[in-house]
Amino acid sequence: MSPPILPVTASADQIPALPAAPASLRPAARRAPQRTDRPFRGIALVIMSTVFLGCSDALSKYLTATLPPAEIAWIRFLVYVLIMLPVAFWRPSGNVLRTRRPGLQVLRGLGLVASSLFFIWGLAYLPIAGASATAFVAPMFVTGLSVLMLGETVGVRRWIATLVGLAGVLIVVRPGSSAFQLAAFFPIASALGWAFALVLTREIAGIDRPATTMTYSALVGLAVLSAIVPFVWVPPSWQQVGIASLIGIASTLGHWIVVMAYRHADASVLAPFTYSQLVWVSLLGVVMFGEIPDRWTIAGATVIISSGLYIAHRERVRKAQMRDVVERGPSA
Repeated sequence: MSPPILPVTASADQIPALPAAPASLRPAARRAPQRTDRPFRGIALVIMSTVFLGCSDALSKYLTATLPPAEIAWIRFLVYVLIMLPVAFWRPSGNVLRTRRPGLQVLRGLGLVASSLFFIWGLAYLPIAGASATAFVAPMFVTGLSVLMLGETVGVRRWIATLVGLAGVLIVVRPGSSAFQLAAFFPIASALGWAFALVLTREIAGIDRPATTMTYSALVGLAVLSAIVPFVWVPPSWQQVGIASLIGIASTLGHWIVVMAYRHADASVLAPFTYSQLVWVSLLGVVMFGEIPDRWTIAGATVIISSGLYIAHRERVRKAQMRDVVERGPSA
């Protein structure tokens, strides 16, 4: 799973809704995209996005044989900035860099760049299918961080599902066995950074525009990596620059398509299909690197996916119950 610049794998339904921002904090002339009820189109778009993100992961792993992970991530963020800035500043709705929560924007950007860097670092040492399966533990981390950062109350069943998902990670990494290596913690750290950014996304969503959040994520990531990359720089060939640029383009397209998908269907409908990314990275792992997922990776991935789907289901039930309470009113 490519660590996203937008929340992709962990669905928006898995983050508790916060009260709407006061009118005085809402950006002027902000217009939401048109929503339609076309779930099959949304599902098709999500599956398409996972193809792009899977290709981004496979190309990242390919480059780790010759380039440092920080350099790969830097080129990826550079390409993202080059794509994002013209789009952002072309918008006629005002200064895209104007934010009411600059601290949260910077923290979110730090979470995302950490997620990206740790994931690519893990790909240098781990099979792509195992690293991707482990990184899909992010929704479980969202559950825990929602309690710590947002004060959400989490029910027993969601806590159990979270623990089951973490058990799936242990099945994949197998600590104590001869197959275990310390690099297995890199995708876990990546998932934690991703989850941290997801929770902050919900806090920012009612205050700053999406274009502002995306632009800050790109700029913060590029700034952090620009400070790191001189210490590990390896002069790349033009072929490597081209491949790294494709990584940035594929990742950006993948996230952009996800945004389009969520205009056609609810997150709870689309969440199960984000896991199709594991299929593509597994196939690419076999074709490009001769990596065949073993039975432990398959078993652990099944547990992680089942846990993530159950958490999404429980969140959908909880939101439906809250909606019923609002519709009945206090006198019901």
